[in-house]
Amino acid sequence: MEFTQRPHPSPTPANLREQAIADPGFGTVFTDHMVSIDYEEGRGWHNAVIGPREPIALDPATSVLHYAQEIFEGLKAYQHPDGNLGLFRPEANAQRFNASADRMAMPHLPEDVFVESVRELVRKDADWFPTVEGGSLYLRPFMFASEAFLGVRPAKKYKYLVIASPAGNYFKSGVPAVSIWVSRDYVRAAPGGTGAAKTGGNYAASLVPQAEAIAKGHDQVVFLDAVERKWIEELGGMNLFFVMDDGTVITPPLTGTILPGITRNSLIQLLKEQGLTIREERYSIDQWRADAESGKLVETMACGTAAVVTPVGKVEGPDGAFTIGSGGPGQLTQKLRETLVGIQRGTVPDPHGWVSTI
Repeated sequence: MEFTQRPHPSPTPANLREQAIADPGFGTVFTDHMVSIDYEEGRGWHNAVIGPREPIALDPATSVLHYAQEIFEGLKAYQHPDGNLGLFRPEANAQRFNASADRMAMPHLPEDVFVESVRELVRKDADWFPTVEGGSLYLRPFMFASEAFLGVRPAKKYKYLVIASPAGNYFKSGVPAVSIWVSRDYVRAAPGGTGAAKTGGNYAASLVPQAEAIAKGHDQVVFLDAVERKWIEELGGMNLFFVMDDGTVITPPLTGTILPGITRNSLIQLLKEQGLTIREERYSIDQWRADAESGKLVETMACGTAAVVTPVGKVEGPDGAFTIGSGGPGQLTQKLRETLVGIQRGTVPDPHGWVSTI
């Protein structure tokens, strides 16, 4: 697909851009450009444009505003020692994007178009790469129903866009490990629902319990299953791994209520290559507490695109709190983070072909 280049009438001056990317935080600073592609039933994908990032005009009856047909992805561009930028497993994001589209009754975007759209934007806004240590260029491809109508059916028109945001560290707490609040009153997803799709409604459902967690002094909320309210599923935006004293690692299985994380999949492969036993099986909140208190559980780590690999040090819920290990980063968590970040940034060999240079 050919992308039409639309010039920006007033790009951000270099001095203001440098100020913005010196310490951008996460998700609040945006680059000058965006990608846009339209879809219409019977015509397919068309009108691919890379142009100025600008507001989107929507009819009040636009379908997404009423029926929430919307999906998105998140991936990063990293700077390598030679100065080039690279993407980490963008093909996997393209595949998951279409899996989400299936669940939300939306059209597939060809995987090569997805990957090229991301590459086009990174090339266009490479000067926005942040100078802060550990910085990256966070990329947000998304699609929404753009047809104006009121009626409960899949839309016939869609818009796909990609925006970019210079990013620093995801967590602001400054502690070596994050603290987790156990939600007993709310669930993120139920069997047969949209838990495995990366759609905004899942995140909307997490906002009240996430706010509750923050109000109680925690960084994140962990959700239990919707049926028995005992099995650990995932955090508001990250998957979990539990490391035992015998080297076994447990992670909740993908049963349709958990997002199949690309970082999760990468860690499973890295763990297997290190000769560790990985068990994808259910793990209860009561067992989590018992194993932590007995010392059988030595580490818990959360993982996702934004936070990469992050140690969990403390867990608290309505029935009390417990600490994992020493409450700080564990050896395996640190090793996995260093390996994965090294692969992403080109400082560690990439035998899997996960990184593609732009």
